[in-house]
Amino acid sequence: MTRTRTAMLAALTLVAGASGTALAAHSASAGAAAPACTVDYKVQNDWGSGFTAAVTVTNNGAATSVWSLGWTYAGSQKVTNGWNAKVSQSGAAVTAANESYNGTLSTGGSASFGFQATYSGTNAVPAAFTLNGVTCNVDGGGPTDPTDPTDPTDPPETGDRVDNPYEGAKVYVNPEWSAKAAAEPGGARVANQPTGVWLDRIAAINGVNGGMGLRDHLDEALAQKGSGELAVQLVIYNLPGRDCAALASNGELGPTEIDKYKTQYIDPIAAILADPKYAGLRIVTTVEIDSLPNLVTNVSGRPTATPNCDVMKANGNYQKGVGYALNKLGDIGNVYNYVDAGHHGWLGWDDNFGASADMFKTAATTEGATVGDVHGFIVNTANYSALKEDHFKITDSVNGTSVRQSKWVDWNRYTDELSYAQAMRDKLVSIGFDQSLGMLIDTSRNGWGGTARPTGPGATTTVDTYVNGGRYDRRIHLGNWCNQSGAGLGERPQAGPAAGIDAYVWMKPPGESDGASKEIENDEGKGFDRMCDPTYQGNARNGNSPSGALPDAPVSGHWFSAQFQELMKNAYPPLS
Repeated sequence: MTRTRTAMLAALTLVAGASGTALAAHSASAGAAAPACTVDYKVQNDWGSGFTAAVTVTNNGAATSVWSLGWTYAGSQKVTNGWNAKVSQSGAAVTAANESYNGTLSTGGSASFGFQATYSGTNAVPAAFTLNGVTCNVDGGGPTDPTDPTDPTDPPETGDRVDNPYEGAKVYVNPEWSAKAAAEPGGARVANQPTGVWLDRIAAINGVNGGMGLRDHLDEALAQKGSGELAVQLVIYNLPGRDCAALASNGELGPTEIDKYKTQYIDPIAAILADPKYAGLRIVTTVEIDSLPNLVTNVSGRPTATPNCDVMKANGNYQKGVGYALNKLGDIGNVYNYVDAGHHGWLGWDDNFGASADMFKTAATTEGATVGDVHGFIVNTANYSALKEDHFKITDSVNGTSVRQSKWVDWNRYTDELSYAQAMRDKLVSIGFDQSLGMLIDTSRNGWGGTARPTGPGATTTVDTYVNGGRYDRRIHLGNWCNQSGAGLGERPQAGPAAGIDAYVWMKPPGESDGASKEIENDEGKGFDRMCDPTYQGNARNGNSPSGALPDAPVSGHWFSAQFQELMKNAYPPLS
């Protein structure tokens, strides 16, 4: 690890090294008491055709209310985006000007920002900087510099992964979601719950429409962490041809844009997560929900086939994308990758279960990934399947007819998410995943409380009256997935709740829509899926049943107040 000097001589020799770190100072003479300014320029990650850099400028002169840092590249570097500063480029000259919130630089004060850039050839550190027109000299700051190994400003080294990142740790509360929840009547009761941060497009890395970017969330996570342990949950969700069977969650990348996925999405995320500044966080990634199972269940030969899923199976870009993400993120010592494994109402049938497990292993051994890059799997992400059905079991029968023959269960092997997650874990271990594999269950919207919650088994008139009368999950059909009427908040996030389960989590932030109930133009690549239309009468995936969706829903990921209110009303355990 390259460490940066924190003390500098008044005059420094120019070094044009490519160490990835530069310190800049301005002085009138070698005998000056202090430099007028210092600049710490660090290349955080370099993947050969692009890089990310972090820059800190410290003002040792008179206080100022605005600042502008300038430098000139000697090579082909081109800045593509920046954060915490307005970064622009003309030819080889780059200017980084303050944002409205960080313009004040007192004497001795600092401001930090970052950017992403492309290049070809060499990526030399800039030879000089100017702060508000004052020229600063450069020190290469390379590994041959004298360092103080006890310097308290040095970032911590990444430690070994723990068996369960949730054990003994707080979990990050997203302040943006928390503010929306708290603004709802009664929302303060859950506004302090941890939820996932969804990186559902390239722009989300740096923040959308003035919102928090990835670094902002990680910096806030450090503040929330204090002196203890903290896990922060990220959803990696931007595959090419994303969600080939559900238009509401389509994405910005076309089916063939795997290279863009790698270089403009995964690489920048990996670069930020690898910053030693964040080495003390436990970073949980949920990798590409609702992707790989589509290649099993929604392709030719199945009644639920779609042309888009056939395309993605043929080009292999789902497996390549997931494998690349696992490989890159798995190299970072404090990152815990959890791959999405659908839910029991999707993969619980015999012809889906084993084939999906095999598909997960294929992806986990593609693009340089290994099963060792997978810490665990997550089920029920953004879905509604009940955690545990207490009033009927898969082994029950009514008048000689098995529960599996009921219309609701429909020959599935599982009745709920807990039994499915534990069985999927056993299957994955049996085909080569680690013995200590952990599972997560998303309980954000599977509580199914309220007045409709059964208190005992259904009548034993028929197997259907028995199952339907006793089931907590009140959906019309297990295949319904969009903004479900009657749903409620489920078990609150908690670590180690059951055998093989690392945690119950709220990975899907309650109150964020699954999809628009009618076509709405947007710049996020998200289409209109009729499963989000409350008037829709269904298709082969939900047994040609009504969709059960709430009306007047916005585009997926946008705040849906009516849904949030319904989730609180039907919460189980109930809210106090």
